[in-house]
Amino acid sequence: MANIEERVEALVTKPIENLGYQLYDVQYAKEGKDYFLRIFIENPSGTISLEDCEKVNNEIEELLDTADYIKEQYFLEVSSTGVEKIIRKEKHLKENIGEYINIKLFKPVNNSKDFVGILKEFDDETICIDVNGESIELERKNISLIKKYFDWDNEIN
Repeated sequence: MANIEERVEALVTKPIENLGYQLYDVQYAKEGKDYFLRIFIENPSGTISLEDCEKVNNEIEELLDTADYIKEQYFLEVSSTGVEKIIRKEKHLKENIGEYINIKLFKPVNNSKDFVGILKEFDDETICIDVNGESIELERKNISLIKKYFDWDNEIN
C-alpha cells in the first residue's frame, strides 16, 4: 500500500494542475505533538502568492477530508517551494543536474557536514558534486538534507 504522501500526491496532483499550478512535493510529518501535511506548489510563470496558496488549499481541502487518508488531526499547509527548495525525489535531482545544491550530512566527510557544490551526477548509492573544481562523492545514506542553493550574497548565483 502506498504511504500517505504518495496517496495524497496522487489525489491532489490533477486538481492542482487544473488550477494552473504544479505540485512539487507532499510532506507529512509529526513535529512535537502536532501532525502537518505540507503541499508545495510551483507556478510555471514564476512566483507563488498567498492568494495562490489559498486557492489551492480551498480546492484540495474537501478532497483530503473525503479521502480520509490521515486518521490523526493535522494541519494543512500549502506553500511555495521557496528559493532554497528541498530536494527529496529522483525527479528533483534530475532537474538540478548542473545546479548549485547544499548537502547536509549526518556524519562528517573531510571534516565537514555541510557541502555546497554543483550537482554532477547521482545513483542509488551516491551523489557527486563539484566543490570549487574538486569532485566529491557522498553516500546517500549519510545525507540528512539536500536543497537548492541560493547565494544570498550573490557570489555564485
